[in-house]
Amino acid sequence: MTSLTNKVIVITGGTAGIGKALANASQQAGAQTIVIARNAQRLQQLTEESQGALTGIQGDVTDDASIQQAIEQILAEFGRIDVWVNNVGKSCRGEAQSTEVDKFREFFDINFLTAVRCTNLVLEYLKRSKGTLVNMGSLASKTGGFFMGPYPASKFPLAAYSHQLRLELETDGVHVLLVCPGPVARDDDSPRYHMDESLPQSASLPAGGVKITRLCPDKLAHKILKAIAGKKRELILPKSAKWLFAISQLSPRFGDWIIKRRSKRS
Repeated sequence: MTSLTNKVIVITGGTAGIGKALANASQQAGAQTIVIARNAQRLQQLTEESQGALTGIQGDVTDDASIQQAIEQILAEFGRIDVWVNNVGKSCRGEAQSTEVDKFREFFDINFLTAVRCTNLVLEYLKRSKGTLVNMGSLASKTGGFFMGPYPASKFPLAAYSHQLRLELETDGVHVLLVCPGPVARDDDSPRYHMDESLPQSASLPAGGVKITRLCPDKLAHKILKAIAGKKRELILPKSAKWLFAISQLSPRFGDWIIKRRSKRS
């Protein structure tokens, strides 16, 4: 993707998972790639693995001053920011009905407000470069599910926020992309979540037990870069999920039936 050659791409939380795959694909595409993360050891490991092709900056997306400092460091070294990827997020397992307010507040802050915080601080520079803002959502930005706890409620606002920004920033020449991927395949199949004993074992599975294709992180990363280069507004994967979202808008009852049919709840 020659359109990304020498572009300055910043990825928050890019030391693992989709963020790491995207960082590797970005530098392979010829972009000047910067990863912002809290964990200094993981950042060092990432830059060493890339043989210095990636730049790691320690920063905390929950803190305005920390992100402002990271942005100033990037501008001092690279002079501009062409693409900013709000990638930080986390998930858990539980039932919404038994999740306390403080837990919702915690996930709302991490999965949504960190994106707002970073966007507010970087937007001035994306307007200057006529650049791209990428918000990493989830299929949970479009639909609920079983055993996802506060996660969907904290990801839904990201879809609405991205839509608003897309409309507002078009005249400024800023491209906004919302990425909504399903669960990503991992080499390690060990349990990822600390779960309440009241939940079935299937709750620990990807997507809370819903039968859905697991995505290859490297292929997903290349599709995200292609969507950036092609100025797509949304990227939803797997593509079959689009049908569920469309059906659910026309008939919530039928959409819920499909989710229940594809869910393993034992």
